[in-house]
Amino acid sequence: MTKEVIYVGDPMCSWCWGFSPVKAAIGELCAGRAHMSLVVGGLHAGTTEPQDDQRKKFLREHWRDVNARSGQPFIFDILERDDFVYDTEPPCRAAVSARHLAGDARALEYFSDLQYAFYAENADITEASVLTDLAAKAGFKRDLFTATLESDEMREATAKDFQLAGRLGVTGFPTVVVNGPEGYAYLTVGYQPYEQLQGALDGWLGA
Repeated sequence: MTKEVIYVGDPMCSWCWGFSPVKAAIGELCAGRAHMSLVVGGLHAGTTEPQDDQRKKFLREHWRDVNARSGQPFIFDILERDDFVYDTEPPCRAAVSARHLAGDARALEYFSDLQYAFYAENADITEASVLTDLAAKAGFKRDLFTATLESDEMREATAKDFQLAGRLGVTGFPTVVVNGPEGYAYLTVGYQPYEQLQGALDGWLGA
């Protein structure tokens, strides 16, 4: 069977943003050796209430921790908004839409675009228009992406991803699962530097 490396994450998960360079390095290591696929996790899917002051403080401190450990850039301005609802379902659905239209590799690239836009530019990726703009910038046809994003099919597909993450036993993001002849195994649950994963993954790929 073809070996598979499954990345499970959420575009609005700060540790996933911290892990973004690691994800890219894993993709390079897997090239020609295993298929790398994307599963979205739905960190705060369906949230309807804006962030209160306590939640804003928690997120600000959390983002600073991720920045300190990973070196990934953060802008904090979006946390000052009183109307911002931290609903991660729309960007998850956008990533699933990209996967549906162009496959896992393009979807993983677009997932990274979403992360950069949110954390490094404070774009509101809960907004469909922003998601479509980013998709068009990435080379997707705007009207087709919009129609796909808003379809019931993609809403259902996104919910199935959330369920799959649960069946894989994912308890935190990011998680990387390897799947080969011996079945599923975790490479990491949560953020780890690439140096701590490279040897194990390279060994598994070469086995």
